[in-house]
Amino acid sequence: MKQTITFIGAGNMAKAMIGGIVSSGLAHPEQITAGNPSAPKLEALQQELGIHTILKDNAAAAAHADIVVLSVKPYLYESVIEEIRDVVKPDAIVIMIAAGQTISANEARFGKPVKLARVMPNTPALVGEAMSAVCFNAAMTPADQDVVLQILNSFGKAEVVPESLMDTVTGVSGSSPAYVYMFIEAMADAAVLHGMPRGQAYTFAAQSVLGSAKMVLETGMHPGALKDNVCSPGGTTIEAVAALESSGMRAAVIDAIDVCVKKSKAMSK
Repeated sequence: MKQTITFIGAGNMAKAMIGGIVSSGLAHPEQITAGNPSAPKLEALQQELGIHTILKDNAAAAAHADIVVLSVKPYLYESVIEEIRDVVKPDAIVIMIAAGQTISANEARFGKPVKLARVMPNTPALVGEAMSAVCFNAAMTPADQDVVLQILNSFGKAEVVPESLMDTVTGVSGSSPAYVYMFIEAMADAAVLHGMPRGQAYTFAAQSVLGSAKMVLETGMHPGALKDNVCSPGGTTIEAVAALESSGMRAAVIDAIDVCVKKSKAMSK
């Protein structure tokens, strides 16, 4: 792609996205700029990925970009947009990646026609395996939408969803890497309890999660059917499944996503 990309904010998600974009070859490091108030973060990004950086000047960072990614905390959106709204190019695409930031609220903050894409990615972008959801405002042309999808697909998978589902996306994919890491850690703890070295336990647990996820995505089979295929009558796996059910695993996961979605909706208001 020929467009230049600026990230306002250089936190973990920005680093993950930039790393994915660069490693995929979609854009060269010299096409990417990051702006941030923290010099150490910018220096680390510049050294690791070779991108341009601008310290403490969001307007300068955004002024000449074809694509501006707002990768700051939700509470900073109002102040950051106030800084950049008069310098953003008329045809620039603005990508928002903060939970709870609606298209209508940020159109009002810009106070002029602007191309907006609301995105919810997740941190596996850093290893090219993000799951991102995106919705667009009316100013985004089909060509603009394709550009955004190219970026998102450069570091994982992306799906277009109605904005009404963005809070649900936050619960089921935006925040869910944390749940999965907890599950991997718990499985590894159990393996250590039974004598396996810690490093090896993490490898067995993490690879099993990775392989199981690929089975769901690549076979198209229902997760319940895949689970049944592992559970022999009277065997070890069905014993483990019964223990998980008696401990309320499904209910715990549903409850966790439910409170996450509700928090996202509250932030939108």
